[in-house]
Amino acid sequence: MRVLRVFLIIAVVLGGLFVGADRWAVGYAEGRLADRIQARQGLPGGVAVDIHGFPFLTQALAHDLDQVDLTVDGVDVATTDGRKTRLSRIEVVFRGVELNGDYSGGTARRAEGSALVTYADLSAAAQPGVSVAYGGAPGKVKVTASVEFLGKTLTRSVVSTISLVDAKDAKGSKIVRVRADEVPGEGLPGVETAIRKKTDFDRRLDGGLPSGVQLTALSSDEAGVHLTLGGTNLSLAG
Repeated sequence: MRVLRVFLIIAVVLGGLFVGADRWAVGYAEGRLADRIQARQGLPGGVAVDIHGFPFLTQALAHDLDQVDLTVDGVDVATTDGRKTRLSRIEVVFRGVELNGDYSGGTARRAEGSALVTYADLSAAAQPGVSVAYGGAPGKVKVTASVEFLGKTLTRSVVSTISLVDAKDAKGSKIVRVRADEVPGEGLPGVETAIRKKTDFDRRLDGGLPSGVQLTALSSDEAGVHLTLGGTNLSLAG
């Protein structure tokens, strides 16, 4: 019994040391991977990586990670007109990550995630003097704008549909499109056109997302506009 007790104590101590070493190793790997992703893709601060699965060391030795979560706060995505569209938060889950031989990066078999554009950031990406808010239903936003027409300042709020459409370019870029459902013309020729020049706009998202990740869908609620992300065979800091 005494020998068995000693054996059990040694097993518990060794198990604790292994768990401690494994947790230290995964924390170190997460920090290094976050730094590499940030440097490789030019992402701003606020990059965080979470490697799932236990034990980590056996996954690392096999060069195969079950799941890697990436979170990035505050990303400015370039648009074709020189303006920026800010994504307040990006969350991506990479699954089936095959690590490089030197552990400098890897390739994920697939990924899915989301990004959030707040209404304040969407307003900043619109025309000057335009504000955007929730439109009361999924896929709807309320756009308020002031226009000069025949010497008068007209301020109007319209319910608009926000959607994601293909940019029809070689990059596979997507366009966030805002179009007013209806604009009161008030019986004056040209009023609707003048208002739509402010309320209707497109913003093509060309860069700033993790490498290989594509926009696939869009929805809206009180918090803002949610973009759905996805992709296959994606490079991860390689």
